Amino acid sequence: MLQAQRWISTFLDAQAAELGASTNTQLAYGRDLKDFAAWLQEQGADFDSANRDQVEAYLIHCSDQGLAKSTRARRLSAIRQIYRFAFDEGWRTDNPAIQIRGPGRDKRLPKTLDVKQVDRLLEAARSQGRTAGDRLRNTCLMELLYATGMRVSELVSLPVSAARGDPRMLLIMGKGGKERMVPLSPPARLALVDWLKERDATEERGVAKGMPRSRFLFPSRGASGHLTRHRFYLLIKELAVAGGVLPDSVTPHTLRHAFATHLLANGADLRSIQTLLGHADVATTEIYTHVLEERLQQLVLEHHPLATAADRRKG
Repeated sequence: MLQAQRWISTFLDAQAAELGASTNTQLAYGRDLKDFAAWLQEQGADFDSANRDQVEAYLIHCSDQGLAKSTRARRLSAIRQIYRFAFDEGWRTDNPAIQIRGPGRDKRLPKTLDVKQVDRLLEAARSQGRTAGDRLRNTCLMELLYATGMRVSELVSLPVSAARGDPRMLLIMGKGGKERMVPLSPPARLALVDWLKERDATEERGVAKGMPRSRFLFPSRGASGHLTRHRFYLLIKELAVAGGVLPDSVTPHTLRHAFATHLLANGADLRSIQTLLGHADVATTEIYTHVLEERLQQLVLEHHPLATAADRRKG
């Protein structure tokens, strides 16, 4: 097991240093590879001796556990990559996973929200919170998320320096350390200005009491120093309840999907949306064309006078 720990640690360090792999990606790969290593140990094998049959047997074991296709695909990807790394490092002379076909992924359209639902969430943010400062922060969080389509990890970890300067633009640090500039809507700009005044005033009071300054736009006293993804997830559920939106349909990611879908519906081109979302490949962005097509089809089925009751039930 010590050998496996060394392989995993060295591999993850290289992923971070050479490819800019995010902490979340490293944690996921680390969990997957530790599970594979533990399974190999039960079979009397290790990373150094495992063969193709054993890798395939492990994937069957994962399937028998009822793991989702996406999870199994990610685990195979992690195994392939660590063996590719081992080959490059001279630890092995082959990659036992290279010819194994993955389970693929279930093709599901992303959940999104309509404009009225988003408006309810934004309105709820303005009225929900124990203090005036909480309400300003909640409003800023939601306005920025919907105005920019940021990933939640990008939003909660925004450095305050990114919000200084030109109020019409926001500098976002994306996956792999790639920066992108996104324009802000007038409501988002106003919410940001109001929150910055409140945040800076609160920080000055803290500094006067001997507390250190925070480099984050949404500071927290927790270990990370900023609002956590988990806390924001809970917050957005609270806002959904307050705004009369079904909580199961609302996550931070559905706001990102709503941003993209609404832009596309109003005539934005895919390349522009790709840039704003920080997608490396426009193929990832193309999923939103299918979301829009499905919504347009549903509108026809629901409202066209020639659509039959049977058509509506199918839709």
